[in-house]
Amino acid sequence: MKHHADPTRRALLGSMAAAGGLAALGWPGGARAAAPSRGGHVRYGVRGGSTTDSLDPGTYSHAFVRTMGYAFCNTLVEIDGNNRLQPELLEFWEGSKGAASWVFRLRPGITFHDGKALTADDVIATVQHHVRPGSTSGARALMTAIKGMERLDDLTVRFTLEAGNADFPAIFSDYRMMVMPARDGVADFASGIGTGGYVLKNFEPGVRASLERNPNYWRADRAFFDSVDILAMSDATSRQNALLTGAIDVMDQADLKTVHMLKRKSGIEVASTTGGLHYTYAMNAELAPYDNMDLRLALKYGVDREALLQKVLRGYGSLGNDHPVAPTMAYYAADIEQRAYDPDRARHHLKKAGLDNVSLSLSVTDGLYQGAVDGVTLYREQLAPVGIDLEIARVPTDGFWTDTWMKKPFVAGIWGTRATADMILSAAYESTAAWNESFWREPRFDALLKAARTELDESRRAELYRDMQVMIRDEGAAVIPLFADNVFALSDRIGHPEAMSGAWELDGGRSIERWWIKA
Repeated sequence: MKHHADPTRRALLGSMAAAGGLAALGWPGGARAAAPSRGGHVRYGVRGGSTTDSLDPGTYSHAFVRTMGYAFCNTLVEIDGNNRLQPELLEFWEGSKGAASWVFRLRPGITFHDGKALTADDVIATVQHHVRPGSTSGARALMTAIKGMERLDDLTVRFTLEAGNADFPAIFSDYRMMVMPARDGVADFASGIGTGGYVLKNFEPGVRASLERNPNYWRADRAFFDSVDILAMSDATSRQNALLTGAIDVMDQADLKTVHMLKRKSGIEVASTTGGLHYTYAMNAELAPYDNMDLRLALKYGVDREALLQKVLRGYGSLGNDHPVAPTMAYYAADIEQRAYDPDRARHHLKKAGLDNVSLSLSVTDGLYQGAVDGVTLYREQLAPVGIDLEIARVPTDGFWTDTWMKKPFVAGIWGTRATADMILSAAYESTAAWNESFWREPRFDALLKAARTELDESRRAELYRDMQVMIRDEGAAVIPLFADNVFALSDRIGHPEAMSGAWELDGGRSIERWWIKA
């Protein structure tokens, strides 16, 4: 179970165990329309951004910090333009029989921006940063299976797990697992020093980040811009106007209400990618009335998903089925019946919960995603015939993730793609997960999740993931109505690979490293 990087750019055959080196560079099958050119300054307008933002990747939760982080840092593993796992800082990974032990070998010759060599010590310190006592990192739950780390030499680390995990390398593609330099055995995030293609020159939380190309970057095939400004612009109309007037060159999350007009504008390209991006209406299952499963089912049968898809997403997406495993992911159970809008059945479950009617409050912010408030407004209308009066609690975008999300009992949320089903389930549904936004804790689910990680028989593994999808769908405390495409816009002077990752916005969050200004 050995996976190599391919510095010679020759294609290797296979899947996770031996994937194509050309695919790792973002080119579909090695083909490309035009060679990238170097130089120039590019300006980004992206959503998110808060005065509470930190350089600690364990706290990253939105597009602004994610786009910035991927510019000045690298991860051990990346998701390429074809949504496949590839080594990044690693030269290879190799799992033992049973997948309970993994050897990671770093590429030689990589340095941080201050000249410090990348070594196994930095990898160990980065992992310890997320699992240390008192850590609130969103990646902590992904690391709980690690029983031990051993430095074999300057470039090699062996991980020993509590039990086998066939998806273990995928954990290190998570955007919070950006590798930080070790200082006296502790990961140094505060300095803003990474191994990435750009050097962070200025960081104003919630406002902007400025970066310049790293002249000593270890990749010759990435980081084409001379410099970059990333502006926090949560309002879609402001981003679009800035793009149209030439104030920015790239914007994430185009306004779907006006995207058809944007497509007709000369000098503008509108693009989209498909992945596991999905929206949630998450309830706190530990608080009444959301601790009642029938009330939760009433809220699930009370949403008209098709109407939301057409009116909020303008068709740029697909229907959700109240679980987070996307149709694009391995082990997606396509045979599970799609839940449909059924006010009568919703009323039935409301009465089973002992209620003829109920008033609830759903917290949402305009900056969460384009159409977030519109979607909740439609949901309110759809629930009215059920006997549920849904108050729309609009809250400020600034501070939403620290003051509202996982603080209020019923909150709108958004989740990006994870590389594997295990990663999204571990991040948001395992009982101990730091980002278990619905506070749904079910020992039966935890046992299934643990069993699936160690199961090497693919048929049995698929059965286990199907059981988990059904359990979350029917018993969980999150309404998941939609999977959304990433729809964004850019100046036509910006070039990009033909194949782009749908893992996150803007080519899996890595566009600053992967894109260029056309010659």
